[in-house]
Order: sequence, then structure tokens, then C-alpha cells
Amino acid sequence: KKDIPVANFIMHEIHCRRNIEVCCYCSESVPKSEMKNHIESEHVQVTCKCQVKIEKSLLKDHEVSACPLRPAACRYCDIQLASNKLHDHEIYCGARTESCGGCGRNVMVKDLKEHPRVCG
Repeated sequence: KKDIPVANFIMHEIHCRRNIEVCCYCSESVPKSEMKNHIESEHVQVTCKCQVKIEKSLLKDHEVSACPLRPAACRYCDIQLASNKLHDHEIYCGARTESCGGCGRNVMVKDLKEHPRVCG
């Protein structure tokens, strides 16, 4: 999968056929002697803390972007909780009220950013 001089092509091709395999999972070129280790370290199935079975090489991305148990911060109070609990928490948290320092009215937390436009 790399450019090689025409003069070296035949020798290179012989070397590759003898020593290199293409991984059937990721199509990466891997030395034949390392294929077993490559498959065990990159493509073995592991179980995430959310009980999803996933390829080991994809686990980090899953934990950061897709896992329902990944940590997420509430936009109103900055508390850290599991991503799958965030929506319900934000509905509750945003419905709390705080007193406006300008007009003295009780304003829902979710409306605090917009309130200064209509305050007083």
C-alpha cells in the first residue's frame, strides 16, 4: 500500500507475499509473525461497563462519545453524572427557581440567561 520504485517492485512483492498479511478485520498490513498478537490486542471483543460488547480498539472512543455511562456535566449546576441520567436531571434542575437581583422575581434556572432582556 505504498509507492515503491519500479526497479524494486518484484523483490518487494515477493517479500510482502512471504512476510505480510492483510488483517481480515481492519485491512491493515501486519507482519505474519505478529498477526495473532494484532488480532488479540486490537480485535478481541471486550465488555464495556455499560454491558455493550465492542472491539477492544474501539472501546476508548465508545467510552468517550457513545457510552450511556460516560460522565456528563449538567448545564445548570455543573454536577457530573452518567450521560443516560443527564436529560432527566436537567429537566428537574432547570425548573428550579432563583431570585433575580434586578427585579426580585423568581426565575427558573433554565430561563436565567434570557431573563436580563425582559428584566424590569
